Amino acid sequence: MENILECRGLVKFFPNCLALNNVDLTVPKGRIVGLLGPNGSGKSTLIKLANGLLTPTQGTILVDGKEPGIETKKIVSYLPERTYLTEWMTVQDMLDLFNDFYADFNIAKARDMLARLNIQTKARIKTMSKGTKEKVQLILVMSREAQLYLLDEPIGGVDPAARDYILNTIIANYNENATVLISTHLISDVEQILDDVIFINQGSVVLTSSVDDIREKQDKSVDALFREVFRC
Repeated sequence: MENILECRGLVKFFPNCLALNNVDLTVPKGRIVGLLGPNGSGKSTLIKLANGLLTPTQGTILVDGKEPGIETKKIVSYLPERTYLTEWMTVQDMLDLFNDFYADFNIAKARDMLARLNIQTKARIKTMSKGTKEKVQLILVMSREAQLYLLDEPIGGVDPAARDYILNTIIANYNENATVLISTHLISDVEQILDDVIFINQGSVVLTSSVDDIREKQDKSVDALFREVFRC
């Protein structure tokens, strides 16, 4: 099975903080993978490294065999933890921006998802609730025909009903040959859609497994195992 993401001896230091500690990791193509860990465990740092927003202190990280850069940005669709939509823009402005910037952006898919949520393309971002802004951003990200989707806490700040919509959107709108890497600490909410999990704590990977193996070999849910591994 080919890998879309590989880390070898990956280390990331910040001042007075070891964010990632000698991470060795492979993520195969065509899977939905949960990057799971407590707050401050290194999840966002790993995602930012894969997206080329940070550079490693030591070691290597490869996306489809290449170091993160201009070429990998063509195949990676990134949802940051914080909303980055420009407040003065309309939804249509954002559609036009993504359509101009990304060759793989499917504007018809984006329009269809917006219509199903009754989000008007003429609406200005600044008039929207936090939850609606997050839905718009997710629609933009998932409307790219990417090979790797990096979703950093996509359900962290929304209500349970919105979480269901977000998870259903992820399942329905990614190419089966692509990979989705979802960072979260809300395990029970995402477990239903995951193929594989990566447990990370204090910058180190402590477990990688398929969800099926956890359920069959350990007779536990991912959430139960997570609570056991990360018990205070």
